[in-house]
Amino acid sequence: METVVKRTYEGLFLVDSGEAAADWKQVTGAIEKILSRSEAEVVSLRKWDDRRLAYEINKKNRGTYILAYFDCDPDRIGSIERDVQLSEKVIRVLILRTDRMTAEMMDKATPAMVESAAAEARVAAAEARAAEAIAAAEAKAAEAAVEAEAVPEESEDTKPEDSPPEDSDDAKPEDSLPATSADKSPGESESAESVDSVEPVESEAAEESDDKE
Repeated sequence: METVVKRTYEGLFLVDSGEAAADWKQVTGAIEKILSRSEAEVVSLRKWDDRRLAYEINKKNRGTYILAYFDCDPDRIGSIERDVQLSEKVIRVLILRTDRMTAEMMDKATPAMVESAAAEARVAAAEARAAEAIAAAEAKAAEAAVEAEAVPEESEDTKPEDSPPEDSDDAKPEDSLPATSADKSPGESESAESVDSVEPVESEAAEESDDKE
């Protein structure tokens, strides 16, 4: 019995983007079914990218590329290509032999995976910013509430003391009262008495001068 030597191949399958988005399992199932008919062993199968087609194919302007690595008998590659032509799910296929392809190279991130990771990072960053904004708003609201509670206490603590009663209009200052003899100093009272005693002397002298005339 002849032993079949299988080779590793890379297949890039083109499918309708709308169908891939609507039912991914059905599309990938159709590809796996084509490969199994030729006794190919699937190593990996994943989405490569969504692209705009260079020209319209089957009235389709956009397509989804699915990258598959599989081990297959070289004599069966032709049958795989014929099945793709008859398939209603797969539009085109490009198969290349990749004997030197390592497992690390097969696991390399595809453009779709890179875009998906970038989209997830953007979503995570947006969620983090939203969470920070909510936390800042809550902290500001809590601070405002604390300040609002502290305002009445401060007003009570800083209440001004009762001002002393103002002097009434009827009250007169001491300077406006007439000075009495008791309020005068001893020197002032003596000078006033001496003036009173001098005035009669002068009047008597005037009377004597009149008699002589």
